[in-house]
Amino acid sequence: MILGSQLRRLRESAGLSRADAGYHIRASESKISRLELGRVKFKERDVEDLLTLYGVSEQQERASFMDLVGQSAQPGWWQKFNDHMPRWFDDYVGLEEAAARIQTYELQFFPGLLQTREYARAIMTHGLPEHASESAEARVHLRMRRQRLLFRPDAPKLWAVVDESVLYRPIGGRTVHRAQLDQILELTAMPHITVQIVPYERSGYAAEGSFTLLRFAEPELPNIGYVEHIAGGVYLDRPDDVELIGRSLDRLAVDAETPDRSRQLLTKLAPPPDRRPRLIFT
Repeated sequence: MILGSQLRRLRESAGLSRADAGYHIRASESKISRLELGRVKFKERDVEDLLTLYGVSEQQERASFMDLVGQSAQPGWWQKFNDHMPRWFDDYVGLEEAAARIQTYELQFFPGLLQTREYARAIMTHGLPEHASESAEARVHLRMRRQRLLFRPDAPKLWAVVDESVLYRPIGGRTVHRAQLDQILELTAMPHITVQIVPYERSGYAAEGSFTLLRFAEPELPNIGYVEHIAGGVYLDRPDDVELIGRSLDRLAVDAETPDRSRQLLTKLAPPPDRRPRLIFT
């Protein structure tokens, strides 16, 4: 996904069409489209030829692109869940793993990276956890496995802005909901995890729906926005789109309560310390 996005940027900067690029590597316009969307495997020769066509001659820059080709050929841990997750989400998990900073806005649920197993199961089963299918359990396990990145030595910074309504929506019932609030409190005690709550009176102005922005440490990699809907996910990496997302995040940071004030709101709703379950990830 990242490599394809970069190749598309280079092509557009060079003023070439997909048909032009396809002709140069003896391929169709359709193949170039699939390459840029990360839908087919990259061949070293094709990427080398495209870099030459796009005017990339500096050896270090070319080497960076070829490193990405090698990385794209390596299967990710999440691919063992392919039978239980949609193809469009496979790209997102890979991008999330590579991100240095994850910024997300949620209107309905707490972010997946912060959910308890029971809270996630209630969502995956549409409120019927006692009837969880094998596929639903696999998707719950995938969500729990994704959370390990928060505990890596090089863990990304996670900044989540959550609508106040999420605090009161009893997903999974009273016990599951209170345990989820407690987990948010424990996780936000970690220095790289921040949660801000947008109060009711300021909700709905900065953004019309949930979204995520992934930022990467490498300066040559573009920031990527992600918007999920009922039938798929949309990836946004064009500068105008990313700028719009950034402006929305800036306003959300202003509209939301401070991180300290947000923790106070959560503390009022969470169980007292002597009744809180220990935070455990499996």
